[in-house]
Amino acid sequence: MTTPPNHRPSVLGRRALLAAATAALATPALAQGLWPTGPVRFIGIFPPGGGTDILSRLWCAKMGEITGQQFVVENRSGSAGNVGTEAIARSNPDGMTIGLASVSSLSIAPTLYARLPFDVRHDFTFISGLWQLPNLLVVNNDVPARTVPELIALLRANPGRYAYASSGSGTTVHLSGEMFKHMAGLDILHVPYRGGAPAHIDLIGGRVHMIFDNIPQALAEARDGKVRALAVTGAQRSPMAPEIPAMAEFLPGFEITSWGGVQGPAGIPRPIVDRMNALTKQALESPDLQQRFRENGATPWWTTPEGLADFRAQNEAAFAPLIRASGARVD
Repeated sequence: MTTPPNHRPSVLGRRALLAAATAALATPALAQGLWPTGPVRFIGIFPPGGGTDILSRLWCAKMGEITGQQFVVENRSGSAGNVGTEAIARSNPDGMTIGLASVSSLSIAPTLYARLPFDVRHDFTFISGLWQLPNLLVVNNDVPARTVPELIALLRANPGRYAYASSGSGTTVHLSGEMFKHMAGLDILHVPYRGGAPAHIDLIGGRVHMIFDNIPQALAEARDGKVRALAVTGAQRSPMAPEIPAMAEFLPGFEITSWGGVQGPAGIPRPIVDRMNALTKQALESPDLQQRFRENGATPWWTTPEGLADFRAQNEAAFAPLIRASGARVD
């Protein structure tokens, strides 16, 4: 039998044995919903302070309220989320360690990276979607362009002189820039960072010129006058900032939306998964959490475990042609 790409038989073998042992020990009481039995470790795969970190912490806080247990966020950043995602895959499948399921590591990385330390199809238990949100193109205040057409004209007149930042290769922040380059026929430099927070420091400081970042942090900085907002990357304008045009108004067909969910290592017993999913649905239906999500530009997004797995696969198939066309590849 041929070993699938990015597949680690030894890890999966250990995971299967551990999952079988854990499932065998599952009791009727567990099925009745006693999870969590103590503090839950939530692995955030990006640095603190970025949009996905804010949204993850809001969900963890609500889950703590509902369950009466602590949800402790541990940020394990690096390699566009792949470092933290590997840590999730290697965790004990007892439901007490879970983490962020992200478009970057689950839908983009399989095409972008020649090798991965995990297998997106076999090394995880998908639990639920959490949110969807567009990115926002902002430029530093020294860039003379005030609209997307002005920015395109400026970049075409100065090939290779301007740079866009990202929170890492293989993020939607990166691919939004690549799509912009491709669709507008531009020559601009990509500068990847280890997360959104350090990228914004250099953006505001003038060391890079623009970023297509998740809307929460980028919009807050734009409204504070630190940067200038030009367009959102969703197919339509965001209800959070209806005055800002969609990129598709200037480049028809332009659309990239980020998403986040919750996942654990492969082999979490189904009764625990069902309990997690039901509690996540309860959290996402909470009016105060919905309001906080929307304040940060995100739309609450609950799915079944199977729904998240199917969406991830469809999303990977949709991103693959764009990644290949961009020429982006990490060996």
